[in-house]
Amino acid sequence: MKRRLVVVSNRLPVAISRTGGKWRIQPGTGGLVTALEPLMNANHGIWIGWPGCGPEAPVDELIEGFSAEHGYELKAVPLDEQEVEKYYRGFSNEALWPLFHDLLGHCIFNLDHFRSYDAVNRRFAEIAAEYSTSKDILWIHDYQLILTGRHIRQLHPSHMLAFFLHIPFPPPDLLRRLPWCEQLIEGLLAYDLAGFQTLRDHRNFVHCATTLGRGVEVRSRHRHHTILGYDGHTIKVGHYPISIDSADFAARASSDEVADAAWYLHENYQHRQLILGVDRLDYTKGIPERFLAFERALEKYPEMHEKISLVQVVVPSRTMVPDYVDLKGKLEQLAGRINGRFSQHGWVPLHYHYRNLDPVQLLAHYRTAEIALVTPLRDGMNLVAKEYCASSVDNQGVLILSKFAGAADQLGKHALLVNPYDIEKTADAIHQAFCMPKAEQKRRMALLRAQIRRNDVHHWLDNFLQEFGSRRRGGAL
Repeated sequence: MKRRLVVVSNRLPVAISRTGGKWRIQPGTGGLVTALEPLMNANHGIWIGWPGCGPEAPVDELIEGFSAEHGYELKAVPLDEQEVEKYYRGFSNEALWPLFHDLLGHCIFNLDHFRSYDAVNRRFAEIAAEYSTSKDILWIHDYQLILTGRHIRQLHPSHMLAFFLHIPFPPPDLLRRLPWCEQLIEGLLAYDLAGFQTLRDHRNFVHCATTLGRGVEVRSRHRHHTILGYDGHTIKVGHYPISIDSADFAARASSDEVADAAWYLHENYQHRQLILGVDRLDYTKGIPERFLAFERALEKYPEMHEKISLVQVVVPSRTMVPDYVDLKGKLEQLAGRINGRFSQHGWVPLHYHYRNLDPVQLLAHYRTAEIALVTPLRDGMNLVAKEYCASSVDNQGVLILSKFAGAADQLGKHALLVNPYDIEKTADAIHQAFCMPKAEQKRRMALLRAQIRRNDVHHWLDNFLQEFGSRRRGGAL
């Protein structure tokens, strides 16, 4: 890659914390950081984002030391508590997040929050413009920063701008409910390349741009992308499903440490079949519906009693937001009811854990579980489904997957697809997975793992940047 890469995201790829009176900075985790770090290091890139801490932390000193050690620069965008409240917790997570996940009932539309969102996006743009040139590629990430490209374009019209949305994109009938939908569309049309997770999201954006936007024309359609014309330039719109570092997950899942932890975990559950759910606390994840489907399966198929347990790990998230507090209470109530109905001496059907798992324990859970129950009501991709398959190094296990997860487009052929709102059929899928012969499990899982290996996070990154490399501002492909 000849151009320098400048990545702009809501958070920097580091964690800043204070332990024993001393400030520390540590690299972040996740597939995006893993995939981008070698590229950022190779071309001395820049990563711009909020450091995730207040003014009391010596941010500049910490990130300067990190940059010197890791070979690429970090640039912090400072935000005060009021900005975090309005831009991030407010507009980003109380308006865009539920709207884009087709959960209109959770939306709060507040003009003051939108103004703060726009102002913070402008600040990200100003810092990105300050530390980049027209020879760089600026790659902006996710729903918190949709308007950043438009502000950069106003400051530097010749900059090459890419955007990738990590969550779903809604159809016109849903997006039009947002009072500022036209500003959002104009913001996305400022990019040279706009990338989405699935073909459905890609088509939804094109439909929104042409029906809710003004002066947008479709210049050409291809199998994987659409070229739009707007305001004197072209925008390439495509779908690029994100993934995980499959080889890394498989290697770590094969370690002796994980194997020992997996053995101990299964011993603890007395060799019963385990169904695993791992989710952040969020109303989009469909956890209450999952509990109801498991309850229905126990009602309908008594032969599973004492032979199966659901282990649900819920990672704490947005613990001060009322909707999330209510969700936590609902999950605790459902878990108590199910266990009260079905528990027998020596058997608890539902093990509900509200906590984080360290990496070894997470991989041990993936390796141990005979069934993964991944049933979001709506999800951009859902990487847990891919992590479970990549970690199933013995090709054992069954993936039950929501048809409303982005991963269903890639994995649906060999997973058991369900509609998470259909409690009865999800219960039937649980029973089908419980009864599935080992040979059939191995056949399906081998195919799932091969698909994930072929389309890992490095493949995603190469595809996206190669597509962008073919663009010229105002020019042809």
